[in-house]
Amino acid sequence: MEIRKSTEQDIPRMMEIYARARAFMAEHGNPNQWGPTNWPPEPLIRQDIARGHSYVCVHEGRVVGTFFFISGEDIEPCYRDITDGAWLDDSPYGVVHRIASDGSVKGVGAFCIGWAYDQCGHIRIDTHGDNKVMQNLVKKLGFVHCGTIYVEEDNYPRLAFEKIRRLRN
Repeated sequence: MEIRKSTEQDIPRMMEIYARARAFMAEHGNPNQWGPTNWPPEPLIRQDIARGHSYVCVHEGRVVGTFFFISGEDIEPCYRDITDGAWLDDSPYGVVHRIASDGSVKGVGAFCIGWAYDQCGHIRIDTHGDNKVMQNLVKKLGFVHCGTIYVEEDNYPRLAFEKIRRLRN
């Protein structure tokens, strides 16, 4: 597998992957994270691409996954307020959002998150409380649950996780 920046030509495939991800989440007890709002909307994906923060995962020439990634200092406004805990570190960090796979290749999510982590060594990620699949994945990848954050898209709290290279044993 390899990661590359998304292009406008990838949008139809990315939207297929997101539709499949919404169905998968609903089938696995998480109908509210993306389903009611048909998240993510295409204009947001186009904006991500234009700003250089959209990526696809390619396997044998086919796009099998997609995600948003950005890194820097204080880059995610909704992460400023965390309840029921605290972030591990206030240094610059990367954020992975809108990660999805078409389900055809095992390990796409882990590969994408691993790639993002390799870019900066400090990742924050959040997920819906009903998204047990993502919670299990980030825990398996060594992320620590830090607390709860809230997003603008809906009123559901999100579980916030963090992983920092220099804090590993």
